[in-house]
Amino acid sequence: MMKYVYPPIFTALENGEYDVVVPDLPGCRTCGANLPDAISMAEDATSMWLWDAENNKESIPTPSPASSISVEDNQIVSLVMADTKAYREKYDSRAVKKTLTIPAWLNSRATAAGINFSAALQAGIKAELHID
Repeated sequence: MMKYVYPPIFTALENGEYDVVVPDLPGCRTCGANLPDAISMAEDATSMWLWDAENNKESIPTPSPASSISVEDNQIVSLVMADTKAYREKYDSRAVKKTLTIPAWLNSRATAAGINFSAALQAGIKAELHID
C-alpha cells in the first residue's frame, strides 16, 4: 500500500475522446471523454491494477521513464499517480464487525419493525458524514 507514478500513453481520437494505455501494466487500459477525464480515468485504472496486484501478492512492475516511451503524432505521454492506500479506503467494501449498545426499548421497536440494524447504522453514519 503506497503511492506509485506511471507514464500512460494518451491517444487522441477523432471524436475528441482519448484512449489510454499504461504500457508497464499489462491489460491496464481505459478511456476518457476528454483529456481531463482521461487523466482521471488513467489514475483510477492504474490504482485499481496496482491494488489488485498488491492484494494478490503479485510483483509490481517498475515504471518506465516517460522519456523512454515513443509516441505517434496523436499521442502524448504524461505521468499519473496511483495511491493504492486511498483507493483501498475508497473501494474496499468488506464488512467490518462492530459492537454497539442501544437502549432495550429501541431494540424492541426496531426488531418489531423489521429494521436491518447493519443497514440502519450504515445509513446513519453516511448521513452524519454527508456521504451519498
